[in-house]
Amino acid sequence: MPTLNRREFLRRGTNALAATAALSRAGAVAAAGLPKATDMRTLGTTGLQCSYLGIGTGIKGRGPGITELTLKLTGEQIIGLLEHAYQRGVTYFDMADRYGSHVYMREAMKRSIPREKVMLLSKVWSREPEWVKKDIERFRRELDTDCVDIVLMHCLRYGEEDWPGTLKANMDILADAKAEGHIRAHGVSCHILPGLERVAETEWADVVLARINPFNSHMDGPVEKVAPILKKIHDAGKGVLGMKILGEGDPKVVEKMDESLRFVGSTGSVDAMTIGFMSTNELDEVIGRIDALATE
Repeated sequence: MPTLNRREFLRRGTNALAATAALSRAGAVAAAGLPKATDMRTLGTTGLQCSYLGIGTGIKGRGPGITELTLKLTGEQIIGLLEHAYQRGVTYFDMADRYGSHVYMREAMKRSIPREKVMLLSKVWSREPEWVKKDIERFRRELDTDCVDIVLMHCLRYGEEDWPGTLKANMDILADAKAEGHIRAHGVSCHILPGLERVAETEWADVVLARINPFNSHMDGPVEKVAPILKKIHDAGKGVLGMKILGEGDPKVVEKMDESLRFVGSTGSVDAMTIGFMSTNELDEVIGRIDALATE
């Protein structure tokens, strides 16, 4: 077993103490009660409402239209999973152009899911303003809806730390779409800590989709840094949506699922959260876990 030098030892000790403190704060909030999976939540000052638990459709995306869902399930199975989520009380459906999931949601809405009862979120991958405008129109056609509730700029990454400046033209296109009633809210999906830090100060951002769990699995930064940023964003009136709650299926996180669900629900800063499922049984289990924690 390798030995640690003093600097590394202190660094790890500090990180561990910070994570423990974050969990302790979450535990204190938990005493006030955690949300149930299908509790209706309001996203900041957007006026949008959705179930606390949302169903994700981009599990381990590998390229345009290629995800664990599209690789391992048939179209009928994906549609059935979406329908089952709605039947269980889930009203938040997380999609993206990159996932190729619009067509399945459209068919689910044709069959059994009332459009007016659900919140549809999607994401634009392109960084070219003219394509962003075309993409929004295509999303509306693919989903067969006049208005997509939330459209985010997908996956802010390294090189885009100053997105409020470098992506201003794209933001303007989304703002125009909102003014025209083609979308109801806009924002960003973050994969870098500096990009996440800009959300609270950016008036344009209505909603953020951010990675959060207490185990630093598939996160933008350590939880002791991410959690205060999400609080600042939430306090600024933005809608905060959490993702990677189970570390993108990381076995070490799934094994401690209750701890992660309890932590995220206890922050007071996460309005709703996205989790991807490969089966109705997985979805039912997580709903049961969330509801059990809420009634402890």
